[in-house]
Amino acid sequence: MAKTKRLRSQAWFGGNSKDAFMHRSWMKNQGMPADSFDGRPVIGICNTWSELTPCNAHLRALAERVKRGVLEAGGFPVEFPVMSLGESNMRPTAMLYRNLASMDVEESIRANPLDGVVLLVGCDKTTPALVMGAASCDLPTIVLSGGPMLNGNFRGEQIGSGTAVWRYSEDVKAGRMKVDDFMAAEAAMSRSAGSCMTMGTASTMASMVEALGLALPQNAATPAVDARRNVLAQLTGRRIVEMVHEDLTLSRIVRPEAFHNAIRVNGAIGGSTNAVLHLLAIARRIGVDLSLDDWDRFGRDIPTLVDLQPSGRFLMEEFFYAGGLPVVMRSLGERGLLERDAITVTGRTIWENVEDAENFNTEVIRDWDNPLARQGGIAVLRGNLAPKGAVLKPSAATPALMTHRGRAVVFETIEDYKRRIVDPDLDIDPSCVMVLKNCGPRGYPGMAEVGNMGLPPKLLAQGVTDMVRISDARMSGTAYGTVVLHVAPEAAAGGPLALVREGDMIDLDVPNRRLQLDVSEAELEARRREWAPPDPPGSGYQSLYVHNVLQADEGADFGFLGGMRGAGIPRNSH
Repeated sequence: MAKTKRLRSQAWFGGNSKDAFMHRSWMKNQGMPADSFDGRPVIGICNTWSELTPCNAHLRALAERVKRGVLEAGGFPVEFPVMSLGESNMRPTAMLYRNLASMDVEESIRANPLDGVVLLVGCDKTTPALVMGAASCDLPTIVLSGGPMLNGNFRGEQIGSGTAVWRYSEDVKAGRMKVDDFMAAEAAMSRSAGSCMTMGTASTMASMVEALGLALPQNAATPAVDARRNVLAQLTGRRIVEMVHEDLTLSRIVRPEAFHNAIRVNGAIGGSTNAVLHLLAIARRIGVDLSLDDWDRFGRDIPTLVDLQPSGRFLMEEFFYAGGLPVVMRSLGERGLLERDAITVTGRTIWENVEDAENFNTEVIRDWDNPLARQGGIAVLRGNLAPKGAVLKPSAATPALMTHRGRAVVFETIEDYKRRIVDPDLDIDPSCVMVLKNCGPRGYPGMAEVGNMGLPPKLLAQGVTDMVRISDARMSGTAYGTVVLHVAPEAAAGGPLALVREGDMIDLDVPNRRLQLDVSEAELEARRREWAPPDPPGSGYQSLYVHNVLQADEGADFGFLGGMRGAGIPRNSH
């Protein structure tokens, strides 16, 4: 393909100046031929490989396939590491570091001689972090996910990542499962390379980048260990070189219509509530006006078609065999619920990518008139308890609890919850509403996945399986239940959640999108005068985070990171 302009990397490698000599000479210590620097596209492979991020531990091998594709297309591949966010190991929460990792990505791209970028992602926060950072630079960019694990299998039962943990843990508390059996399930749940094979946050975000048009078709569902994942990697390497020649930048793809498509797709797949935060943050970086209310506007009446855990029965392996995300998008498009002309990294429209998709299993990807949930998507709730909004995932909730009034049982912190929830004398019954405070962006800090509070053991033993739970926290995309999350403003920021007291009555009305604390404004004002904010961290990164993080309704990004800063040529270093 003909080159259309002088490439960005030639500001480093082109010419015969002292600076060009330095840039080329030190690169040549890796054995690179002189013609590597002749003006061909330099492709950065931004890799989140880490043995501390189990879902991404296979990305080194996948990067080699990407390099092969880049070389075949006439590019010059260079792999570089960025901060990896392992959901299963990082404390207090990987979300605390999403914005930091995005800064790593942004500055690594801008500071180096790159013409295009491949983002290698997998575990939950690695996908949004890398897309956020790349969006701030706006080079030609393509995403490649690591793919989901093979199905878990424990004693003949198909079990899903995370979802089985929550269920088995509750069974142990209720006396229905022995601890030895619980321990034996560990290796059976995670038995291959890849990310969670439920429709948790990793699979949701892999679906979101495909729906946004940032990844090749079948990126979301192809298993990590399937040979076709390697093929996808090689094709991704080829395609990014073409995108550089076409100057197909990220901002030409991630436009309002792409976000509208992604929101609808999230409803159809029963996707994670975490997608709300991440898409809001990505939109803010790229300069697209997206709000929390858009999640209701575009997603409210979308049925959940994909029968996957935690909302349904199956896992990502079956989703792939059934035809994957293109089938879902075709179904939306046939009903006027896909903005068909949205451009994608293929250079074609989203509709051209999916119009021939076939459904090979209508149990896994259901027909439109037989959905798993008639109203999927994300419910955005408002009221005096959440003036700036809160979210709930209807497909994972108990229908009987979607309209509910109950007495508040209040936990001031996660430690307070863990200490009191096991107390057999705790004054709680199935009609109560469990309220957890100080677990939001500032309060935890980092907004940990603790919102799906486990139920009291004494109620589990009675056969209770769900209760209304409300917090300013998040929950794992693999979790389930009638759980209200992301309450904004959060308790630590002085939101009304901070004022809830034991015994207050709370009304949840999901059909009417209402979340109301039945306490007079005069009483709330009196409580506000008594409230004092928690002490913030005194120094270090957590202090920077707490003083700059936005609330959940704005995506919990740092305020100073909004907008594109581009990838102009920096000043010389010597």
